[in-house]
Amino acid sequence: MDKERVAEILLEIGTLLELKGENPFKTRAYQNGARIIGSLNEPLPRLIAEGRLGELKGIGAALQQKITELVTTGRLKYYEELKASVPSGLVALLDIPGLGPKKIIVLNQKLGVDSLEKLEAACQTGRVAQLPGFGAKTQENLLQGIAYRRLYAQRTRLDEALQAAEPILESLRQHPDVLRCSIAGSLRRWRETIGDVDFLASSRQPVRVIEHFVALPGHRNVVARGDTKASVILATGIQADLRVVSDAEYPFALAYFTGNKEHNIVMRQRAIARGLRLNEYGLFRSKEETRDPKLRLACQTEAEIFAALDLAYVPPELREDHGEFEAAERGALPRLLEWTDLKGALHNHTTWSDGHHTLEETAAHMEELGLQYWAVTDHSRAAFQANGLEPQRLRKQIKAIAALNQRLADAGREFRLLTGSEVDVLKDKLDFDDRLLAELDVVVASLHVPAREEAENTKRLIRAAENQYVHILGHLTGRLLLEREPYPVNQEAVIDACAETGTWIELNCNPWRLDLDWRKWFYARSKGVKCVINPDAHRNGDAGYLRLGAGVARKGWLTRAEVINTLPLAKLRQALRKKRDRAARG
Repeated sequence: MDKERVAEILLEIGTLLELKGENPFKTRAYQNGARIIGSLNEPLPRLIAEGRLGELKGIGAALQQKITELVTTGRLKYYEELKASVPSGLVALLDIPGLGPKKIIVLNQKLGVDSLEKLEAACQTGRVAQLPGFGAKTQENLLQGIAYRRLYAQRTRLDEALQAAEPILESLRQHPDVLRCSIAGSLRRWRETIGDVDFLASSRQPVRVIEHFVALPGHRNVVARGDTKASVILATGIQADLRVVSDAEYPFALAYFTGNKEHNIVMRQRAIARGLRLNEYGLFRSKEETRDPKLRLACQTEAEIFAALDLAYVPPELREDHGEFEAAERGALPRLLEWTDLKGALHNHTTWSDGHHTLEETAAHMEELGLQYWAVTDHSRAAFQANGLEPQRLRKQIKAIAALNQRLADAGREFRLLTGSEVDVLKDKLDFDDRLLAELDVVVASLHVPAREEAENTKRLIRAAENQYVHILGHLTGRLLLEREPYPVNQEAVIDACAETGTWIELNCNPWRLDLDWRKWFYARSKGVKCVINPDAHRNGDAGYLRLGAGVARKGWLTRAEVINTLPLAKLRQALRKKRDRAARG
């Protein structure tokens, strides 16, 4: 068992102990243990084999025994028994915003609440509002949170959908009876969350393709199966649908099952205006709805369908009826960003705060990926729960990065780490003073503890943008997809401030965030505000999120020129100096 899984189990033990009302010092010991294990700089099995686990500060004898059992056997009896002793419904209640272990204990002890359904009933009858420390507002918020959870349960994050879909697509591609195939629907449009996964294939033997699809490993059950259609529930709970058509129908079906409802309505209207009929089976020379192949225009690709309707080809990400038709008519669709255009990222974490890899491990991995640079922006001191850095420790990190970069240079290697900080935007100031910020290559300012009022959050972010040393505003709305709604902020006002001050806005491509939302990049682009696509990486593998960010950036119509981290290192350094130089000139 690797250190990440061990850390997850230790965190879960701490949570379960909280739900049982155990001593807070005991629960905190497991939480601290998880942080220590997760940030190790060497393999955990080696520490255990060499008897050095107990030398780690914060790992006492009890934790040492449990960690050793986990690593050597892959199981922990204490964890299994503890998990069995806590009703699973109580753990599920932790997913409701604003409901922590202490409040759950009160609800359980006073009202017998041990499930989402019982919590909802207690709120609807007004009993929760009567409990000390709750009140009518909390009760209202809990009901809203329950409603959100039900809505979220029907959706899947983009990364999870891609992870489920891509092996299936590859299997279809390899099938001898499949001529062409693709993902379709909202996943092909690169929506941040999706309802189900749609596949389309063309074949002369559709029944064989359907049989192959429903027989693939990893299906929970088959919902429906016909000669040309099938639906299955994957092991992850996602529904996957396959439709098989003839190759002549394929481009029309792909266009139909990719565009959203509004986009497809406009496409059909354009066909009618030209004396044609468009549906999932073809584009027909007919004034009436038809499937007659003799009347179908021969279009081998989607691009030919768009051309027949006097439009430039519209990339799948843009098919939302969000301005694409006007631009396609004028030949003004932008050449969208490709994820291979990205040269690095400017918001990432290491073991100096709450990341899982050292500076050396990070540099080696990112260089191997072919990137030119990687900014280390560990948390500032206010983020104490994330092991945020005090000024003295940040200055030590700056020296450590300089030494590592010198070793890279001496070895003739061009990759570089950049110094930085994700500095907290506090109520009336930034977490670090300007003198320290001036020492850094990159400064990301993020609001982690927002106010309830939109005006207050907006004021804080604008003040951060006005600071001459702040390059980027991080995850502007603080949303967590399918978990937490954005905090209230006037995004347009903040974008205006960024345009005025030359501050960049992050597209945080962590799949839980994808923040700034793609819809807001239209306004940001109109104001000339540049984007920075950042994975907010805590593990080296998170560099893969850059692909997600590029997809969402494409959905926001962003081009290579509008994304800062497409710049090579030398030009990036110039861009980083620009705001500070402008401020120095007054």
